[in-house]
Amino acid sequence: MSSTTGSNGTTTVITNIATLVTNDPSLGDGTPLGLIRDAAVVIDGDRVAWTGESSKAPATDNRVDAGGRAVIPGFVDSHSHLVFAGDRTEEFNARMSGRAYSAGGIRTTVAATRAATDAELEANLTRYLAEALRQGTTTFETKSGYGLTVEDEARALRIAARHTDEVTYLGAHIVSPDYAEDPAGYVALVTGEMLDACAPHARWIDVFCEKGAFDGDQARAILTAGRARGLHPRVHANQLSYGPGVQLAVELDAASADHCTHLTDADVDALANSRTVATLLPGAEFSTRADWPDARRLLDAGATVALSTDCNPGSSFTSSVPFCVALAVRDMGMTPDEAVWSATAGGAAALRRTDIGRLGPGARADLTLLDAPSHVHLAYRPGVPLVTRVWRGGTPVS
Repeated sequence: MSSTTGSNGTTTVITNIATLVTNDPSLGDGTPLGLIRDAAVVIDGDRVAWTGESSKAPATDNRVDAGGRAVIPGFVDSHSHLVFAGDRTEEFNARMSGRAYSAGGIRTTVAATRAATDAELEANLTRYLAEALRQGTTTFETKSGYGLTVEDEARALRIAARHTDEVTYLGAHIVSPDYAEDPAGYVALVTGEMLDACAPHARWIDVFCEKGAFDGDQARAILTAGRARGLHPRVHANQLSYGPGVQLAVELDAASADHCTHLTDADVDALANSRTVATLLPGAEFSTRADWPDARRLLDAGATVALSTDCNPGSSFTSSVPFCVALAVRDMGMTPDEAVWSATAGGAAALRRTDIGRLGPGARADLTLLDAPSHVHLAYRPGVPLVTRVWRGGTPVS
């Protein structure tokens, strides 16, 4: 195969594509996936210039033969926690073995992250980014939240910002162990000095709105303070129990409410009648044996749904979007088409992006070539490494 690097202005056609997922109904078969069969896509620099039937493809400088395989947009992983040190193998092993385990959960990772050097944190981050890229993820969001001091939260965001534009300040992950007896003091820190140090390095602000973390009033104060500093809200909402997180997310026009495992009818209606995306994270339920989110209920109500990995060392230590697609189809009531859309266009919507998650003219040339004739194989052949080649911004990267 020959192809352009995407950086010198040359053009490349990828042809002989069995099925091309464009996520643009006007380009293909009229479905949300906008499928084109026997397709081709033209890359010009870092953008998609043309899509259509192979027989109608224009002349280009270079040509790639997809060999009758499927091409989909690169996955958009809109929820991850990748700036951390250590792991929690013993905790997972105990949980899966039915044994009691008294270690500190998130606090264990906080201690390891604080003790790590910048170089160690960045090496860990780039390792998991490379792992995700090999599995077709071309855009990712990641958060702070394992430092919980002004200095450690700010350095986590500085490190993350060297690798993605989608950086989220999550000083409000849990109440810092240093403020265990003074939660109000920690909220004041998160909305004051810590926010001042972190805002220049982030696009988003997030809060874990849950019993044992931050209640609705605390979460509103944190998100409102962030919004006043130019950070747009996201919310860890309704993961472990029913609560105010989803309603707060909709009230503040958050880009996404993430987890959405325990929803009332009012929560579902609120999401369906808002711009807030319901981001579902099946890796967390898989790794904790918790109840699955009901994607079917959300979709039938008209809510926009995204799928993401929630990659973190405690509750969802996977960077594989294909794995999450398979879980969503098997256990959350999604069709293969819906799951692939949610992992691409849905993730883009959760980041309020229109240049990614689709393969139409003008979109960023983020493409994933599958060693299969159809995107359905992502759910049909779970656990099989089907991603055979990835382009990011027009450049072949794996």
